Amino acid sequence: MPEQMSLFHAEPDRPNFEDLGRSNGGKFCYARNFMVMLGYESFQSFSKALNKALATCTALNIAVVENFKQVRRKVNGEDIDDFKLTRFACYLTSTNGDVRKPEVAQAVTMAEAFQRYIQNADDVERVQIREDVSDREKSLSQAASAGGVVDFAYFQNKGYLGLYNMNLASPKLHKGIPSNRSPLDFMGKEELAANLFRITQTEAKIRTSDVRGQRALESAALSIGKKVRTMMIEIRGIAPESYPRLKTFRT
Repeated sequence: MPEQMSLFHAEPDRPNFEDLGRSNGGKFCYARNFMVMLGYESFQSFSKALNKALATCTALNIAVVENFKQVRRKVNGEDIDDFKLTRFACYLTSTNGDVRKPEVAQAVTMAEAFQRYIQNADDVERVQIREDVSDREKSLSQAASAGGVVDFAYFQNKGYLGLYNMNLASPKLHKGIPSNRSPLDFMGKEELAANLFRITQTEAKIRTSDVRGQRALESAALSIGKKVRTMMIEIRGIAPESYPRLKTFRT
């Protein structure tokens, strides 16, 4: 991997980080300028990617204020709120952008600052998948409630039982996870992705079938968990409960 690399390979007629970047004790790019480079037309739509990048930076225990510095500046005679983004902040923002935009899809995922802060690129992906799991669990809870689930804890436990062949509390004991913490905070990327798949498929089952009621949906969650478990064992030869506990990024 080359040590010196521009953050983005942009089209010849489009600006890149080097064009937009300014030096002031270190290279930075204004968020509103970077927004245009990534193909966004409004700061409101761009804010979703920016906020997710801020959340990822926080979850990685990396100083947010050093990478996302809020500023007030004058543009065309008008005072506006903005951010000074470091290379690393630009990296996080682009990876949380709308991948349907060709400008976002062209973003190169390695910069000097990223190499300095993160030892393994999987760390960023892990945090992002963790956030996706949280979002999908909320969506699953809504779908389950609409389908007749009155006790989500029991329903949720069945999904874990199917995947891990043990109740939700058991994987915590098995891996030494504190009782007041979610096991998701201690999962690696592959294990998180498996849970994300289990959750999305359970929600799809609820939304596309006529299965209704607490017990029937618990049974569906259990069945889908078992299928994902079988698939994981067939592919990797490792049972989900045997995946190593990782150090959490969340304090």
